[in-house]
Amino acid sequence: MLHMTKDNCLPNRRACPRSPPRPVESLGWAKAFFRRLWRSVGASFTELRGATRAARRMHHRLGSSREKRASVDATVPVSSRISQAQSSQAHDRVRALPRCREIGLADLDAIADLLTLGFAGRSRDYWVRGLQRQSERDVPEGFPRFGYMLDHEGTAVGVLLLLYTRSNGCAAFIRCNVSSWYVDRAFRNYAPMLAMVAQRHKDVTYVNISPARWTWRTIEAQGFRAYCGGLFFSLPALSRPATGMRVEIVQQDAEVIDGLSEVDVALLARHAAYGCLSLVCRATDGRAFPFVLQAMRARRIPLRAMHLIYCHDAADYIACAGTIGRFLLRRGRISVALDANGNLKNLVGLYREPVGRKYFKGPQCPRLADLSDTELVIYGP
Repeated sequence: MLHMTKDNCLPNRRACPRSPPRPVESLGWAKAFFRRLWRSVGASFTELRGATRAARRMHHRLGSSREKRASVDATVPVSSRISQAQSSQAHDRVRALPRCREIGLADLDAIADLLTLGFAGRSRDYWVRGLQRQSERDVPEGFPRFGYMLDHEGTAVGVLLLLYTRSNGCAAFIRCNVSSWYVDRAFRNYAPMLAMVAQRHKDVTYVNISPARWTWRTIEAQGFRAYCGGLFFSLPALSRPATGMRVEIVQQDAEVIDGLSEVDVALLARHAAYGCLSLVCRATDGRAFPFVLQAMRARRIPLRAMHLIYCHDAADYIACAGTIGRFLLRRGRISVALDANGNLKNLVGLYREPVGRKYFKGPQCPRLADLSDTELVIYGP
């Protein structure tokens, strides 16, 4: 370090070089350095790394007598022995590597605790309810029901929830919703292991519908592409209603609905059981249009808006917007948000980006207006 003095502030510094350190100062610095080195390295030559210098000297004098050494060890401070034990335990913990395996029914309590720890804004009841719903739903054969976890000596230290769905009953299209992902801080280096195991199926389309903004680069590096850029907040009550169209509410025990297939009826009833609003708009010519709506929240604060979870096509919603808007207006809801990549024609509203951005990876690009059987429904907003 250069000290500012009269000599080194002269214009021509080369003419006044700094004087070399005196031999006495160099010798004192060298003695201090080797003294510290010997104190740190010398402890490794004794059986107790945390022993004090006095204990090491007594060990040297007593030779190899274990009984005498034990009496000396009793004089070593307890704090030194505790720190040594903690260091040994930490070494053993790192040496035992975690393994990735499927989540079973017996792991649900530990998984709920881990997710509660990782997502501070969610209560344990939130995760327990979602895991219970996930344990009861149908899952395509050959795929995990809950997802995968990192197991370290019987303790859950990482989790990645997966929700597999067979799209509209078609065996050729299986969708997997990559849901909540959390790994304990001490095992973050093993987090990619979960992603590699979970995304190994090349014939499955993986979707991430709720990525945090700071994870976008990581998701894109894993091969995901955005298929939804934002949300369009429509004001359906301002649209002209179709003549003679009426709205029917579908209950969770519905089995048959005129004009709808068994798959659509089962979907509407299932989502009604999840707490969604399942509707059927029936035109004068007998055509039936199924819709699933869910109440929106912002930081767990209810909004006067609904999220369009499912319909056959966005064009169906545009055709029924006026009727749906007046139906919702009587229930205190003024807006319906739907996935979009820009403004929608024939709808009054506002497009917001990148709110609601969604990603996919796989052979089939998901269509908009289909969030059925995803984490948004099973676990809630």
